[in-house]
Amino acid sequence: MTAAAEITTPTKSDEHRAAGVAFGAHALHDGYTDLVYVLLPILQAEFGLGFAALGLMKTVFSGTLAAFQIPSGFLAERYGAPLVLALGTALAGLGYCLAGLSNGVMLLVAALFVSGLGASTQHPLASHLITQAFSGARSRAALGTYNFAGDIGKMTVPAAGSLLFLILPWREAVALLGGIGVIAGIVIYLIMPRFRDDAGAPKKESVTRSGGKVPSYSFPLLLSVGVIDSATRMAFLTFLPFVLTAKGASLPTIGFALTLVFAGGAAGKLVCAWIGVRIGTVATVWLTEAVTAVGIIATLPLSLKATMILLPVVGIALNGTSSVLYGSVPDLVEPAKRQRAFGIFYTGTIGAGAVSPAIYGLLGDAAGVTTTIVVIALVALLTLPITLVLRPALPATTG
Repeated sequence: MTAAAEITTPTKSDEHRAAGVAFGAHALHDGYTDLVYVLLPILQAEFGLGFAALGLMKTVFSGTLAAFQIPSGFLAERYGAPLVLALGTALAGLGYCLAGLSNGVMLLVAALFVSGLGASTQHPLASHLITQAFSGARSRAALGTYNFAGDIGKMTVPAAGSLLFLILPWREAVALLGGIGVIAGIVIYLIMPRFRDDAGAPKKESVTRSGGKVPSYSFPLLLSVGVIDSATRMAFLTFLPFVLTAKGASLPTIGFALTLVFAGGAAGKLVCAWIGVRIGTVATVWLTEAVTAVGIIATLPLSLKATMILLPVVGIALNGTSSVLYGSVPDLVEPAKRQRAFGIFYTGTIGAGAVSPAIYGLLGDAAGVTTTIVVIALVALLTLPITLVLRPALPATTG
């Protein structure tokens, strides 16, 4: 299919191809993002890097990914989402190929920049692709599955890298994983359906409610909920090891505890998206944020064993909100602006998650871990009144 053959009414085949591209791209790109963690010990041994330099490696990738999401949306509006997403995926893979060829720190940093630049295309473009292929409640459910696919990638790609590092030199293993991205970029360009901006959007459902226009403040309010939710998630994960250490947890136990949270989070993205379809966005956010706040505070008085049992539930609530929020973006933004809106939304939430550990870290130094955990939980509850203000702007079928 050529770029000129735009689809106005998606068929089942178009939906399947769109879902395959979006889910696959999310899994691969998020896998590349977390593959950096597996590489850090190898890079430390190979190049004799200190922890500050290793932190910079991760910052280069994640910072580039976050910073270029909005420009990626602009490029897609000009040159078409299939071309930009395909080139971005190939570029993300090419960056890892270059990392495998690197013989010094500067080339390694450049390789991570290239990969992060390519990865910046995925969130805004793949999310928008889902909203074009699916409409209404089906869009929200599909976006939840799309978010879940990212967590699958976070688990499988680093795991595959770890296995490859056991049987191949790290340079060859990294280059092999990068080559998958280059091939995936070609496949994406060939099979990704070309939708018109209003494909799948029935009668401007996304710009009017009950005969009235959606207030201009609706999307910024939704973004603020996403920012608070992301900041809460990353801050809690930063301080959780210290809470567990105070209960006598060993290093392996802390690692297992984080795995429980991540596993719950992966399930939460899928489950809460479907709950949102059933009971509505506002009700779901109230449920997930209330469970998040109570669960975070409950980790303080509970025993280590009881805390470990609780953590998967906390993970479900901690990550589940995000699927409902992402799924609500199409309800508040007209079709022609959704690609850009997703770029802004992901940039804001990822950026908030990046800076919140440092901000809460200052509070932790000043007031201690216990006080900081309580503050993290209370700040999460700020999302509740904001969602009440948003209620009139959301469809009647979603809360």
